[in-house]
Amino acid sequence: MFNYLINKIGYALLTLLGVVTVIFLLFTLLPGDPAQMMLGQNESQEQLNNVRKKYGFDKPLITQYRYYLNDLSPISVHSVNKEDFSYLDMNKYTATKIFNVGSKVVVVKFPYLRESFQRNGKKVSDVIKETLPNTAVLAISAICIAILLGIFLGIISALTKDGWADKLIQLLSTLGMSVPSFFSSIIFAWLFGYILHKYTQLNMTGSLYEVDDFGDGLYIQWKNLILPAIVLGIRPLAVVTQLMRNSLLEVMSQDYIRTAKAKGLSMFHIIRKHALKNSLNPVVTAISGWFASMLAGAVFVEYIFGWNGLGKEIVDALNTLDLPIIMGAVLVIATMFILINIFVDIIYGWLDPRIRV
Repeated sequence: MFNYLINKIGYALLTLLGVVTVIFLLFTLLPGDPAQMMLGQNESQEQLNNVRKKYGFDKPLITQYRYYLNDLSPISVHSVNKEDFSYLDMNKYTATKIFNVGSKVVVVKFPYLRESFQRNGKKVSDVIKETLPNTAVLAISAICIAILLGIFLGIISALTKDGWADKLIQLLSTLGMSVPSFFSSIIFAWLFGYILHKYTQLNMTGSLYEVDDFGDGLYIQWKNLILPAIVLGIRPLAVVTQLMRNSLLEVMSQDYIRTAKAKGLSMFHIIRKHALKNSLNPVVTAISGWFASMLAGAVFVEYIFGWNGLGKEIVDALNTLDLPIIMGAVLVIATMFILINIFVDIIYGWLDPRIRV
């Protein structure tokens, strides 16, 4: 099991390096001058040169890439000269010095995602800290809805194979997989947040935290979570239902299930004790992929419902060409995707020991 885990971590690190490289090249090679994008149309040549020097736009591409990897690395080397692009204020960014090497210092720190172009130098990590929890709450709520309802409906569909309940569940699953999330968001917001607002008391838009009208600060508005969580969970719900049905039907045809039936065990006992665990392997794999993709796929849902999460932040950053925020957000999502896949691979190896071999 230890070697299995080491191999997975090694592959994950290589994948993360590839993701970092693609993100850097994709946004660094964009047409246009980033310095000019930041300053607008009223800039002077001196201002452009200062911005290029501050953010390293005047460096060769390979040098910029090396600095970017250095910033992301937990153990990194930085200049002690404030005029140097590789300088890092250790008090501002909570870095711990290990030792000095000439004019350089080796430090231990959290990955440095740099600063926003459009928010007066606000750290990208702070922007992500403010928005990622909201996206995590939304994604976890959506995947919980998909898991609980999907497994339940999949079991019902398998037990009533070719019956009216099975056909109805299959129809709804197909419909759920075929409808795009942004279209479902518009329909649900309009229907339940506007047309039926009198009965549902749900809002068309709104985030997890809202400002109190009497000036008492922020308060949690849980009802704003209902519609976006349902919409985001529709497609994975449909997939989990289909996978659970097909997997359970395959397991129920095995010899040991027929032996359990011959012993007189109830169907509930057979499913709970014997069939359910062996049916969950493809479901667990699908859930991992869907949960990770929700962090990125929540962009449209968050934007339509006005949910102040990382997805909405990405859209706002795209509109203002705030490249550090876009790069940092995509990198965080990719890292979470990789970590979730490692965790699920471990669970998968526990469910089926043959996978470890």
